[in-house]
Amino acid sequence: MGKSKLVLFDWAAKRLLRQKSNFVVLEGFLSSLLGETIRIEKILESEGNKENASDKFNRVDMLAENSRGEMVIIEVQNDRELDYFHRMLYGTSKVITEYIDEGKPYATVKKVYSIHIVYFDLGQGNDYVYHGYTEFRGIHTNDVLQLSANQQKQFMYRDVGKLFPEYYVLRVDGFDRQAVTPLDEWISFLKTGDIPEDAKAGGLPEARERLRRDRLSKEEQRAYDAHVEALRYQRSVIQTGLIEGREEGLKEGLEKGRKEGFEDGLKSVAERALKNGLSPEAVMELTGLTGEDISSLICR
Repeated sequence: MGKSKLVLFDWAAKRLLRQKSNFVVLEGFLSSLLGETIRIEKILESEGNKENASDKFNRVDMLAENSRGEMVIIEVQNDRELDYFHRMLYGTSKVITEYIDEGKPYATVKKVYSIHIVYFDLGQGNDYVYHGYTEFRGIHTNDVLQLSANQQKQFMYRDVGKLFPEYYVLRVDGFDRQAVTPLDEWISFLKTGDIPEDAKAGGLPEARERLRRDRLSKEEQRAYDAHVEALRYQRSVIQTGLIEGREEGLKEGLEKGRKEGFEDGLKSVAERALKNGLSPEAVMELTGLTGEDISSLICR
């Protein structure tokens, strides 16, 4: 009997990983990424997790709270978006404002980790994992601003920047090496959908069993197949648009090139005629060039 296929991570995040029994998979992923042991307390519902496709934040696949009361956004993005970085900022800001009660002090604002798994070239860079965070550094002394002793006791951080959101961008398609670290093993799974038998990263052995397609109910299998087909269609539309755009651009470029080449040829003829003693007026009549064009050739 062949090895069972695993469901895509974005679909699992929306369905399977919300179940408390499967938190171990999510915890393994987050621990590998953040470099510390992460425990998930609960999955939260944001106003952004709406079914309304027109909502700017509706694609947030998961919003979780860890054992320290911190918020974790996980979003998987398949489609290219030029303003995706702005959407990251919008999503984080919305979660922060949603989870502070009216009248509560600012100290209750929760730390947010915003994690984005993208299947396109987001920005320009050579790495496949990027980490963004806030740092307050002296412009004269170059020291990092730290919390006071009392603030450190209250917030359990040392640097001021640790209170602010942190962003992780996993550019999955940029991963093209042998998986060495636990994070590499996870990114390899996110890219290929396959988990080798010898994978050791936290959460992957559990994912190999719990994300199997043949474990889904018939209704879940139909929903999953529809999701995969929708992704296939979206990618086909994007690919078609790119091909047609390139062809149209090439056609326009050739037409522009022919026009520019013809004009350059006329100027070359005019320049030789002027050097052979033909008057500017006669050259204008011969070539159809303007007086301004002729003057620029004379001044060369």
